[in-house]
Amino acid sequence: MTTLPSLRTTDPISALRDTVTGVVATTGEPGYERAVPWNVSVPVAPCAVVLAADADDISATMRVAAEFGLTVAVAATGHGALPVDESSILVHTSALSECTVDPETRTARVGAGVRWQQVIDLATPHGLAPLVGSAPGVGVVGFLTGCGIGPLIRSVGLSSDHVRAFDIVTGTGAQLHVTPDQHAELFWGLRGGKATLGIVTAVEIDLLPIAEFYGGALYFDGADAAAVLRAWREWSVDLPEDANTSIAFLQLPPLPDVPPPLAGKFTVAVRYASLSDPQSADALLAPMRAVAAPIIDMVGMMPYAAIGAVHADPVDPMPTHERHTLLRDLTPEGVETLLSVAGPEAGSPQVIVELRLLGGAMSRPAPVRSAFCHRDAAFSLMVIGVLAPPIADAVPAHSAGVVGAMTEWSTGGELPNFSPATDAARIARCYDEDTTAWLAALADDHDPDGVLRIGQVVRTPRV
Repeated sequence: MTTLPSLRTTDPISALRDTVTGVVATTGEPGYERAVPWNVSVPVAPCAVVLAADADDISATMRVAAEFGLTVAVAATGHGALPVDESSILVHTSALSECTVDPETRTARVGAGVRWQQVIDLATPHGLAPLVGSAPGVGVVGFLTGCGIGPLIRSVGLSSDHVRAFDIVTGTGAQLHVTPDQHAELFWGLRGGKATLGIVTAVEIDLLPIAEFYGGALYFDGADAAAVLRAWREWSVDLPEDANTSIAFLQLPPLPDVPPPLAGKFTVAVRYASLSDPQSADALLAPMRAVAAPIIDMVGMMPYAAIGAVHADPVDPMPTHERHTLLRDLTPEGVETLLSVAGPEAGSPQVIVELRLLGGAMSRPAPVRSAFCHRDAAFSLMVIGVLAPPIADAVPAHSAGVVGAMTEWSTGGELPNFSPATDAARIARCYDEDTTAWLAALADDHDPDGVLRIGQVVRTPRV
């Protein structure tokens, strides 16, 4: 591990350059542009960007930050970004690119700079599946520290329930290998606590023997939105655990990668992913196909490598605004309320308003306890808008209105990965009181100088 010399007589940038082997970049220097996040509306302007070459670089950065009273933020792919200013150093982990698959043990070891698509590409030729989210282009580590809600959530549970180990650097610069038996309290908190307890440099995960699935999406014209949502609500009530689904109101812009039938108009997507046999899975979806004539039907047998096609999330950076809440149930009255605020007649400026069915395997306790607190939630409601003229000013208020309108059916909770925020009240909605207290205590213990007290973290309030 790097031994840091005395830093009393120098400045933080010089100290970083004296102790870090990777690139240290300040404003205007090559490498600083890596600070720009996927959500380009988030202001990220640290005093320096450290392109970490290894865990030792991160340890050194932690110690420099502590010496000069700075904080340390972390980024890999730029998803889930939050504001960073000149009081922070941004550690970029993209160079931590280790990615190995062991078909015999059905495991993978993955560095913090790796995206899910890279793991998919290595694992699927062996008939094995890494439990990705809806967008394979996001980073592995950020997804797992937020627990991970993927397209097969009802069938396989949280992706974080299939983590075997983490390698982390704490706020003191200590490098720890964390498992259910080693530093068990950190293993509990890293699965759900986001960056609260340290910067993850690598993870070891299970791979599941899933080679293919039956799924994809049915797209309907906006004129059928009410009928489709009402039918989806009734149909989803009794779905078996091998079936997963979400429904989304879409207003996709007319971009080259958007299919013409969906571009520039209000449409509805019913997403579906089943691990049942093709005949049974097809029969189970039949009631939704019968509601109205789909304008696009892309549901069928797919290799697991095509899992990203279920949600078809956007891949290009853009200025987005997100709001989210969890629902305990969805009554007919709730359906009508959602239609009134986000349906085709509501004048909604949002690009996506999504309901995702939860439950199933997610609702059962994990083999090893974690900081995830919402196994009883029945649905997730997500509202995503683009902060671009002429609707930029309308998006945030309308988004809050959609979530507020569904308060009667909301648990009041939120999912860590769906709620990037620095607001303490919003972060608190990701956890119950005991979990919040334990995460804050662990963070204070492993980061007494508050080096990691930035972004979406749980900390004891300063007085």
